[in-house]
Amino acid sequence: MKLSGWGRFPMIEASLESPRSEAEIKTKLSTGTIIARGNGRAYGDSAIGRDKTIDMRNFNHMLAFNQHDGILEVEAGVLLSEIIDTFLPRGWFPFVTPGTKFVTIGGMIASDVHGKNHHKEGSMRSCVNWIDLLNPNGEILRLSATQNAELFDWTMGGMGLTGVILRAQIRLKQVSTGWIKQKTIVANNLDEIINQFEINQSATYSVAWIDYLATGKSLGRSLLMLGEHADQAHLPKSLLEDQYCQNRTTRYYMSFVPPFKVLNKTTVNAFNALYFWAGKRTTGTKFIQWNKYFYPLDSFDKWNRLYGRNGFAQFQCVLPLKSSKYGLKRLLEKTGEARQGPFLAVLKRLGPQSGKFSFPMEGYTLAFDFPVTAATLDLMKKLDEITIEYGGRFYLAKDSRMSKKIFEESDSRVVDFRNMRQETATKKHFVSHQSDRLGL
Repeated sequence: MKLSGWGRFPMIEASLESPRSEAEIKTKLSTGTIIARGNGRAYGDSAIGRDKTIDMRNFNHMLAFNQHDGILEVEAGVLLSEIIDTFLPRGWFPFVTPGTKFVTIGGMIASDVHGKNHHKEGSMRSCVNWIDLLNPNGEILRLSATQNAELFDWTMGGMGLTGVILRAQIRLKQVSTGWIKQKTIVANNLDEIINQFEINQSATYSVAWIDYLATGKSLGRSLLMLGEHADQAHLPKSLLEDQYCQNRTTRYYMSFVPPFKVLNKTTVNAFNALYFWAGKRTTGTKFIQWNKYFYPLDSFDKWNRLYGRNGFAQFQCVLPLKSSKYGLKRLLEKTGEARQGPFLAVLKRLGPQSGKFSFPMEGYTLAFDFPVTAATLDLMKKLDEITIEYGGRFYLAKDSRMSKKIFEESDSRVVDFRNMRQETATKKHFVSHQSDRLGL
């Protein structure tokens, strides 16, 4: 069958198998290389196996929860959306969340996902107490910061290449409502948006939408959205009646793949202009539901189809703090010159690095979503080179086309990761198309 990541690029002929027990996974492991796959929300080929792809969605049980301290034990195939639906009405919310709730816990751990609060509260690693991992010998190991600690560190952000994540215990965050108090700030250029991020580091959540079309003195003009979980005492009565926003979720469905790109140069350029000016008119503070703040694209089911039959690719890098301003300037200038129309241009401030192979480092991460064309693939190669020039690296959960050469130049940790794989025999057992492409 044909498999792809969320970007629908590349499409790969692959074997997908859906075991229902740990014994079945062990059997698959004994007959060839495997890679675990959650809900298919990694953008590229990281969850597509060279030999066998193991669909983990049958491992979808919540096993234990402590209402007193928010400690939750789950199987790896449980979706983040299921956790929110179950525990937000009880006053608990994910400690760390990426930009979609339709990801599995196993996938979040394998990618060591980060969210809008990384600058303050860290990545997924910061809220994982332990992991149960199936290793190459068919043994199940308990990993934590104190038990098999080195393997725990490699597994967080290891893209499923250290073994099959079976279960985990995670911590949730206590909240009193499902509303977010959002403050929107207009930044007229790159200097202003970086300054606003720096002076607002006390905000729990922060993310900026960038108008990639802006040039000259307006290069990098942005809308910065700061967020805090709203307390009951601060909500107007009309919102408090729906305390956890359970009656306010609407989803729109894209039931087919259009023969053309709905998100093309003309529509995206128009969207950028309208979005900036609309945002500029609505600055200030307001209450919005959690779904709209954390997961705006989740309102559109299968929004990836809007890019047409060729799919899309995301470029996401992180630049170290000391070179961020200059590197971001070059990246924005190059993208603007190309006029290739990324639909999404997002900037976040990240905190210090934690895991051995995790993506974040202290600095700024910039993400662009591009429709897949010869021109955009060529542009992303140029953006790769700029990233390396300024000491940056790339997010493997979003990668679908990076070369081995670029990867090695961008991340000095690759050698240690490969050595670990050789020593633990995982290189012979856990293999994805991405790991083949990047020489991992």
